Amino acid sequence: MLGGWSLYALVYLGLAHADAAWQLWGLLLVYGLYFGLTEGAAKALVADLTPSAQRGAAFGLYHAAVGLAALPASLLFGVFWAALGPQAAFSIGAGLALAAALVLLAVTRPGSPA
Repeated sequence: MLGGWSLYALVYLGLAHADAAWQLWGLLLVYGLYFGLTEGAAKALVADLTPSAQRGAAFGLYHAAVGLAALPASLLFGVFWAALGPQAAFSIGAGLALAAALVLLAVTRPGSPA
């Protein structure tokens, strides 16, 4: 997950500075790699941290949290885009992804599931 979120930050930073179509397409391909690195790892982390009898509820809560966070995050990105421009919106997204990766690094121990 740490690698995926770091890659996400780099992709968003690249999107902030991309000025050619080929750069956009290349970054979107790398974005798919980010998704592949994090989607399964996040679900595995939920499974690893939850007792087997509570996994169904834990996955429901996980997906509810992701879904509830997606709408305001997208709206806020749109506000940044409209007010500050696409470069700033993607730069802010990159900064937040890097901050999330650093928080993950700070709260996990070496050898932990994250």
